[in-house]
Amino acid sequence: MNAVGIKDIARQAGVSVSMVSRVINGKSYVNEAKREKILRLINETGFVPSNTARNMVMKRSFSIAIVLPDMFNIFQRQLVAVIERQLDYFGYQLVFFMVNFDDASEAECLARIKSEKIDGLILIQEVRNIEFYEYLVQRNIPAVSVTFERNGLPSVHVDDESAAFEAVSHLINLGHRSIAFINSVGFSFTRHRENGYYRALASASITLHEPVAISVPQFTPEAGVYGMRGLLLSKHQHTAIFAATDELAFGAIRALKDYGISVPNEVSVIGFDDIDISNFMVPRLTTIRQPIQEMGERAVQMLNRLISGKTVPKNKVLLEHRLIIRESTAVPA
Repeated sequence: MNAVGIKDIARQAGVSVSMVSRVINGKSYVNEAKREKILRLINETGFVPSNTARNMVMKRSFSIAIVLPDMFNIFQRQLVAVIERQLDYFGYQLVFFMVNFDDASEAECLARIKSEKIDGLILIQEVRNIEFYEYLVQRNIPAVSVTFERNGLPSVHVDDESAAFEAVSHLINLGHRSIAFINSVGFSFTRHRENGYYRALASASITLHEPVAISVPQFTPEAGVYGMRGLLLSKHQHTAIFAATDELAFGAIRALKDYGISVPNEVSVIGFDDIDISNFMVPRLTTIRQPIQEMGERAVQMLNRLISGKTVPKNKVLLEHRLIIRESTAVPA
């Protein structure tokens, strides 16, 4: 018995091959009676649609590339999980492009994008290479950035400066005046969070010689330990720490514990992201919540519209952050 193909289903149903493809891919713009007829024939014939056949019919790869750092953190893992589920809902498969924050790695990532057939691109890792963005424009490759805004790409993120301002203001409202900041460098969102840190101190008339911002190479707990140790060895005696990510905050708390310093009784610590584990740390972490679920879903929905040739209502989607107060912050001793 010869295998049944998509053309056979179309001929028996008396419809076009593209209509059968729309039914297979769950598209809504199909007459309901014809949809039922096509589905009945698929069931009766045992037809199994292949990805190759679908791609040939629609002239698309149904592959979406996602640009991530080689060592992506827990926040990014949670975000990717949401994106992958949402892409699967729309019938796409995910291809991972890993990149480091250096010129050679970014050039290699661009070369790979040029060599592979993709329908669209989601950037979680910020790329500095201008040629990268120019190529996307030249080839009309739909792309969306998540967690940051860059080169006019459609983006989904929170207002990092306002969120950081609220985090530091929470510490100030508790009575803290000597507040340090553990951050990393090179990314636009880290600059925005640093701006929010300094703006909150300035709004409370805390003089600039008192705060100390320290930069670490990554956003890992290990980097947080390193940064906190540096602060402990400085001449400033800080009563509170604002960390640019939750994982940096975890490392800071670990370092303070190693030095016999109690959190929050002696030093308060606040993070940023509200990853799942933040609510299970000891002490439970006070942090800024990014709406990870909504962020991932909105990014994929925007990208799907762009791939379908539609415009997006807003080129920048700014989502609401939220201050989550838990156990790691308290009034200064």
